[in-house]
Amino acid sequence: MKFAKKMVCVALILAAVAGTVFAGGKQESGGSGDVDKIKGHGVLRVGVKSDVPGFGLQNPATGLYEGLEIELSKLIAQEIFGDSSKVAFTPVTAKTRGPLLDNGDIDLVIATFTVTEERKLTYNFSTTYYTDAVGMLVKKAAGISGLKDLGGKTIGVAQSATSRVAIKEAGDKIGVSFGFSEFATYPEIKAALDSGRVDVFSVDKSILAGYLDNETVILPEAFSPQEYGIASKKSNTELASYIDGLISKWLSDGTIAGLVSQFNL
Repeated sequence: MKFAKKMVCVALILAAVAGTVFAGGKQESGGSGDVDKIKGHGVLRVGVKSDVPGFGLQNPATGLYEGLEIELSKLIAQEIFGDSSKVAFTPVTAKTRGPLLDNGDIDLVIATFTVTEERKLTYNFSTTYYTDAVGMLVKKAAGISGLKDLGGKTIGVAQSATSRVAIKEAGDKIGVSFGFSEFATYPEIKAALDSGRVDVFSVDKSILAGYLDNETVILPEAFSPQEYGIASKKSNTELASYIDGLISKWLSDGTIAGLVSQFNL
């Protein structure tokens, strides 16, 4: 009888081990739960930027999305469905990406979403796949060479973005004060800069590069490292672990480095 009980225990332990998969040293679901729900939808639903060249841009000529974060979305769809085309993109802004995730309208946000300690209390974030820094775009004719020249000026930033805090902290350190205007999208900030409604367009440097033209220049100063991670709903822990395993693998095997090079980031 004792022997039989021992055999039952061993069988239960082996079953538990067999049901667990480890990737990159981190435990992840073997496709059950959250990932199976996505399979049930028939498509991976991802919130992406539509106005950030190099990361997430909806090409006005073709209507198609392109950029590093678009390719990451396709790679994840390939892993889940065996078909990279099974992904549906929803354009998001810094203001809308959180609510769309909270409401279950999208499965993931892959949209230059900076990982912060405060945000980690609300969302799951993957390992960082790209690190940038906050920068400033100004008109060449404005005669602005750095933060020290911004006293009394107005800086255009995106709603709910981390740029505002980063620039303000940098200004406080050197005793320079300035105002802010918030906008829903990056094209709106660039239009405000062009029309003179703001003196500076501030966001992450790689994003600014997509808005550079003959009349503007990106200042050399950079503030506060911005680490981008893939966000999922806080309760979707199995999905978060699954995505983190994929990002870790693609960082190790050079896949993400290749995408960074492909899009000149």
